[in-house]
Amino acid sequence: MTRIISATVERWPVAGSFIISRGAKTHVDVVVCTVGDGVHQGRGEGTAIYYEGESAEGCVAALNSYSGPLDREALLTHMPRGAARNALDCALWDLEAKREGAPVWQLAGLSKPEPLPTAFTISLGEPARMEADARAAAGRGFGLLKCKLTGEGDRDRVAAVRAGAPDVRLIVDANESWHDRDIAAEAAGLAALGVEMVEQPILHGREERLAGIRAAVPLCADESCHTRADLDRLGDFDAVNIKLDKAGGLTEALALARGARQRGFRIMVGCMLGTSLGIAPAALAAQGADWIDLDGALLLAEDRPGGLAMEGGMLQPGTLWGTGQ
Repeated sequence: MTRIISATVERWPVAGSFIISRGAKTHVDVVVCTVGDGVHQGRGEGTAIYYEGESAEGCVAALNSYSGPLDREALLTHMPRGAARNALDCALWDLEAKREGAPVWQLAGLSKPEPLPTAFTISLGEPARMEADARAAAGRGFGLLKCKLTGEGDRDRVAAVRAGAPDVRLIVDANESWHDRDIAAEAAGLAALGVEMVEQPILHGREERLAGIRAAVPLCADESCHTRADLDRLGDFDAVNIKLDKAGGLTEALALARGARQRGFRIMVGCMLGTSLGIAPAALAAQGADWIDLDGALLLAEDRPGGLAMEGGMLQPGTLWGTGQ
């Protein structure tokens, strides 16, 4: 009989600090869930969605108090979306892979995963600092950079990043900071600098702000999109950012990706800060995505043994989770 063996909080230091418009982080607390059937064990990791009031401790409490069925499809109705459900869902996938002796990608009916050209995040800072960080990231082989913005001085920051890394692809994350700005004008200014997508320019819950706007680059819903239930109100966006912690697991993330493609949305797959145990399931959802932003473990001071490796700017499939071994 499958049961939850443990749910614990682990703290992982960030390399330097991770700065966005909402503040800086020097560490991330993740929740790790372990499930077992008496013979095999599976693990999953989630990172609390702090801007929605989640905490790692709260996720552990939710897992410890969960008494519903330990079945991935049943979780979709018996447990709220969020990081706790993500950790449990991914642990159940890992357990099934070990029980069946087959990798998760095969169990899910997916193609064998290939290396992914993930974005590397340039934290919010003064233009000179962002230029230096971009130059360093490009020197490490990253061909796609994601700039964190704040709504003030954005063009100067992106121009500095472009100066530091003139040959890379650029996307930006406004983190809801354009809610009181001329979105079309801001997007046009960044398009001139080679930006190819803007993530979450407006406040979530205020999606009507995009009605009638024809931006020069695609606009991608992040905080506005969690599960399939959100898709029908996101028609003024061009793309959706799928994150397993928002969706509440790989099961819902894969269903969300299918639903988004059916409606004509382009797909981005992103992540919260976390180790490769949390990134590995997202890498399966990211196969074939238009934009991939799975640098959560690369931004840490250290990762788990056997974590996902980077070679030539490409995120390589790892052996830490879901291999069936």
